[in-house]
Amino acid sequence: MITDVRAPLERQQPYGTAYEQMLEKVRYEGAYPTRERAEEAVRLVLSGLGRQLTGDERVELAACLPREAARVLTSQIPDTQPLTGWGFVKDLAARTGASLATTRWDTGSVFAAVAAHTGPGLITRILHQLPTGYALLFGRAELTPAA
Repeated sequence: MITDVRAPLERQQPYGTAYEQMLEKVRYEGAYPTRERAEEAVRLVLSGLGRQLTGDERVELAACLPREAARVLTSQIPDTQPLTGWGFVKDLAARTGASLATTRWDTGSVFAAVAAHTGPGLITRILHQLPTGYALLFGRAELTPAA
């Protein structure tokens, strides 16, 4: 006799453990009231980052992220004209109708979780590839060489 020992559908986790942990980190960092709100922020910000990031850094970042987050990032076609950090926030706000302050908060919360999955070396390389303004979104100082 064959028995199906799978959990009933209502008790199965829709996502992998790593993604669930990422959502909980975003929820904690962003002080979001629900996991669903944290997931909204993750999808919005990673989609936006997927439109900005190219090359080896994009591939390496996707490899570091949980599978569900990597799919969101890599499902976007990179824009031909990358946005500055401020332009990135304004673009996300325009796409959602959210305020600039809320979108900035979402971005910082998600980027903190992304940085935790990747480590400082890859984040540094990503910041070198992107236009100015992203370092602050990742919680880093924006350093510019002296003239």
